[in-house]
Amino acid sequence: MYDFHTHFIPSEVLSWLKDHQQKVDARWVKKDENKDDFLVVNGKWGFELKKAFIDSSLFLSEQKDVGVSHSILSPIPQLFMYDFTDDISTEVSRVYNLALANLVTSHPNELSALGTVPLTNPVKAAKILGEAMQLGLKGVIIGPGIEGHMLSDHFFTPFFEEANRLEAIVFIHPLLCEEPRLKRRMMPNLIGVPWETTVCATDILLSGMIDKFPKVKILFAHGGGFLPYQIGRLDKGFEQWDLVSHNLQARPSEYVSRFWYDTVLWNEDSIDFLIKTVGEKSVVPGSDYPFDLSVWPPKNSSDKGVLSLLNDHPINIS
Repeated sequence: MYDFHTHFIPSEVLSWLKDHQQKVDARWVKKDENKDDFLVVNGKWGFELKKAFIDSSLFLSEQKDVGVSHSILSPIPQLFMYDFTDDISTEVSRVYNLALANLVTSHPNELSALGTVPLTNPVKAAKILGEAMQLGLKGVIIGPGIEGHMLSDHFFTPFFEEANRLEAIVFIHPLLCEEPRLKRRMMPNLIGVPWETTVCATDILLSGMIDKFPKVKILFAHGGGFLPYQIGRLDKGFEQWDLVSHNLQARPSEYVSRFWYDTVLWNEDSIDFLIKTVGEKSVVPGSDYPFDLSVWPPKNSSDKGVLSLLNDHPINIS
């Protein structure tokens, strides 16, 4: 069984954070005696630094115990560093990517990885993407855009041109939504996270970007947010409004199978609906391990989506 949505922090990245603690305002905070320290970056990106995030032996042991044969590791969104200058995000990207590459080289049958890039500078992001794939990474994980720019904006063209040339996997993972109405009852995570994915995925689909960059392998986290559930509404808009249809060569429902989606939905009926809507070859198992809401192993064990996503970046499993 594969797991395409897991997160890990190599020791080299933790060392970088400690060396640049003041520059990025990195703090280790004890919030609960029964939990590990929380790592807080820049005063807002906080999460419990569980041992499974940073101990590869523990990660691999638990992976084996739950019956996952191969995990695809991703950097954690809290360390994308988009809030900082691109020299900082470039530096941490290179440290993160090299460390992940070394880890998967040591465990090629059990692990693969995606890298991270300084998305605020698409030219540098394109360069770091190329470097990451030369190291053996399968592509990169990125956020749903940056302040003032959606991923479909011309601003990001240099990055997506390179991703298209390399036929890279681009795993789009949301950041916490800052909508004022959601600042209660954990709603930034519960519905803000899939909402960010919904906005990003809908914009990419309706922009026609996938026709411009057909070889980029875009994977949406958390089942694509609410997009699959509302695809009928997009089709209806396509029929009625030129603003919806003028960038597209087909109905929105015909585009959804050209992306990939993970199964981080925590509900069998939701996963079944996703598969019915986009096709089994567009769905990959995912757990979000080791974050709090993760379910390990993934609920869906089909490998068809992973094999279609990795057809040019095969994984060898003994």
